[in-house]
Amino acid sequence: MMQVSVPVPAPSYDPQPLLSIRGVKASYGHIAALKGINLDIFEGEIVSLIGANGAGKSTLMMTICGSPQANAGEILYCGRNIEKLPTHEISRLAIAQSPEGRRIFPRMTVYENLQMGTVVVDQQYFEEDVERVCTIFPRLKERLHQRGGTLSGGEQQMLAIARALISRPKLLLLDEPSLGLAPLVVKQIFNTIRDLNRRDGMTVFLVEQNAYHALKLAHRGYVMVNGLITMSGTGQELLENEQVRAAYLEGGAH
Repeated sequence: MMQVSVPVPAPSYDPQPLLSIRGVKASYGHIAALKGINLDIFEGEIVSLIGANGAGKSTLMMTICGSPQANAGEILYCGRNIEKLPTHEISRLAIAQSPEGRRIFPRMTVYENLQMGTVVVDQQYFEEDVERVCTIFPRLKERLHQRGGTLSGGEQQMLAIARALISRPKLLLLDEPSLGLAPLVVKQIFNTIRDLNRRDGMTVFLVEQNAYHALKLAHRGYVMVNGLITMSGTGQELLENEQVRAAYLEGGAH
């Protein structure tokens, strides 16, 4: 069994969540994808959302970013309602997403992809931020002038996360960062997430099918089934829960 370094120390929570989701529903046409989600993320913590494929995890993350928009409920960020804001306005509130499937620009160079992360922020610190993300992901420094489409899957994932970090987010949304990657690269990605949280105080909302790694890393976690949150607790509590183990951890999931 592959371990992901040491557990992340628990942060101290402010009374008000950084992100609070209350009764959120969202749909695609007549198909209900989210059926009344309640979830909190406090500043300085890592929160993991696990569940089977098709449970609605990615839809929740996209709904936070305004596409699709919630058709019921509230999404409060820093105490402000954002559920009806367009995506480009939400991205200006220091919320950045590394989406499922990476979605880099394959014909652009690594450097040009990183420039796309500055669309919502002042470019004054871009060169400084490029140095910063290349310190986090040294492989990208070697590939700065290489087209994104020629990178390996792991390198593309590093680029997707780095592009999100370029915008200097207060809340980092990561959707399936381990998907399709080799075990050693998965370990590197999860260690990087841990370091961003411990060293920089980055608040992270992590959507993952790899339940073991996600819960091992998380301060707290939620379980989603068919568009509903069915369970929550600390990462360790969920790792030890018999139902979670049977559904998501048995049979070599870790």
